[in-house]
Amino acid sequence: MKFDYDALAALASVLRTGSFDAAATALGLTQPAVSLRIKRLEDRVGSILVTRARPCMATPTGARLMRHAEEVGLLEQTLARDLGALPGEADRPLRLAVNADSLATWVLPALTEGQGFLFELTLDDQDHSADWLKRGEVSGAITSHGAPIPGCDATALGALPYVATCSPAFRARWFADGLTAEALSHAPCLTFNRKDTLQAAWAERLLGRRIALPTHFLPSSHDFVTAARLGLGWGMNPRALVEADLAAGHLVDLAPGQTQSTPLTWQVARQIALALAPLTRALRHQAAAHLLQNS
Repeated sequence: MKFDYDALAALASVLRTGSFDAAATALGLTQPAVSLRIKRLEDRVGSILVTRARPCMATPTGARLMRHAEEVGLLEQTLARDLGALPGEADRPLRLAVNADSLATWVLPALTEGQGFLFELTLDDQDHSADWLKRGEVSGAITSHGAPIPGCDATALGALPYVATCSPAFRARWFADGLTAEALSHAPCLTFNRKDTLQAAWAERLLGRRIALPTHFLPSSHDFVTAARLGLGWGMNPRALVEADLAAGHLVDLAPGQTQSTPLTWQVARQIALALAPLTRALRHQAAAHLLQNS
C-alpha cells in the first residue's frame, strides 16, 4: 500500500498537537486542508485514525501510522545528514517508552549524550513498556522483556538495583520484632501503581510465600523516596536514589544483603536501528556506568 506522506505528516501533527487547528498552524495550512488530508488517508486505509476529542487521540491504526510517519522522517533526516544536506522536519519527536525509575536515575544523561533527537517519552512499568512497541505506538523502549520483540533489535543494558528502605522511626514502629509476615501484613508499603510488583515480589522472596501488603499508591520515583523518608511507608527504591539518605541515616535498609535487581533491555524498531545508533551507544554507555553488569 502506498501512502500520501503529506497526509501522514498531517496525521502526525494532529496527534502531536492535539487538535486540527494547532496542526494547521504548525504545517502552514488551513484547518479544512488538514481535515481533508486525514479524511483521504482514512478512506485509503479503511479505518478511523483520529478520535475527534479534546485533545485528539490516535486509534490503534492511527498510532501505528503515526509511528511509521515518524520513522520515515527519522530515516530522511539521517540520509540528509549523511549526504551533507539540510535535514527536514527536525522538530519531529522520537517516541520512546521508559520506566520511571530509569528516567529518574540514568536515562536523562543518556538522552543528553545522544543529542540530535527530540524526545516524547511515555512512562510505563518495565514489565509493560514493551507493549507500546508491540502496538506500534513507540519506536524504542527500555523494558524488562529480554527476548527481541518481532521486528526489533534488543540490547541488554544491565540490571537496576533496588533496596527496601524506610525511615528509622518507621522501622522502630512496625518492625521492632523483625521482618515477620505479621509485621509486613500490617506495615503500609509504597507502590508506584497497580502494575508495580517489586514490593510484593521482594516480600514473597523474603518470606517464602505470598502475603497481602497494605499499600499507598504513589506514581513518582522521587516522591517515593520522600515518602519513605517521612515515614509514610516502606518501599523498594533504586539504590542510586537513596544512597545519600542511607549514608546520612535518614533511611535504613530493611534487609541488608537482600537487594533486588531488575534486568533492563533496550528494544528498538529494526528498520530505524541504524538511524538510532547514536542513541543506542549513549544508552549503553550510561547503563554501563549506572547499572549492574554481568561479570
